[in-house]
Amino acid sequence: MNKHLHPIFDRFLQRSDREHRLRQRSKVLWLTGLSGSGKSTIAQHLERRLYNEGYFPQALDGDNVRTGLNNNVDFSDEGRRENIRRIAELSKLYLSSGIITINSFISPTRAIRRMAQEIIGEEDFIEIYINAPLEVCEARDVKGLYKKARAGEITGFTGIDAPYEPPENPALEVRTDQMDLNDSVRAIYEFIEPIIKYPRA
Repeated sequence: MNKHLHPIFDRFLQRSDREHRLRQRSKVLWLTGLSGSGKSTIAQHLERRLYNEGYFPQALDGDNVRTGLNNNVDFSDEGRRENIRRIAELSKLYLSSGIITINSFISPTRAIRRMAQEIIGEEDFIEIYINAPLEVCEARDVKGLYKKARAGEITGFTGIDAPYEPPENPALEVRTDQMDLNDSVRAIYEFIEPIIKYPRA
């Protein structure tokens, strides 16, 4: 840390104050999986489900973040790492604000997800593996990216010419090749609801 910086986090309202106001326990849900596995769609519907149930969530999606906060970050290994580092730092700010954050990012390697976990904090980082086999994701090809990667128009594409390392011990695994959208969202909601529920006085 720069020796000229003097953080004053302790002088501001604390996370517990904000959680009390929002009546929820803030956590960071980290949805990881291949492109086309269903991460973004699940995140959208999970955010709406949480909101409808009285919670205050915020979803962060790869494409959205890269058009704004991270529009100067490329897709090199270092660029991917910096992309996730910034997202993790942003998530940490949301966490301290009492907000439930739903992150939808490929985050392809275990090391890169471990870095995010270390920034956010192990206790508050909930890794959710949105799992669909490569052939299923490629068949969906909702953005046409696999076709471009196969044609050589995109290089370094995860699952084609760049590796994806599945989580070894995710908090939850959702098989979107075996479950529909509603069941996938329900499975995540039922898993996290006891964790984010604010205790009654």
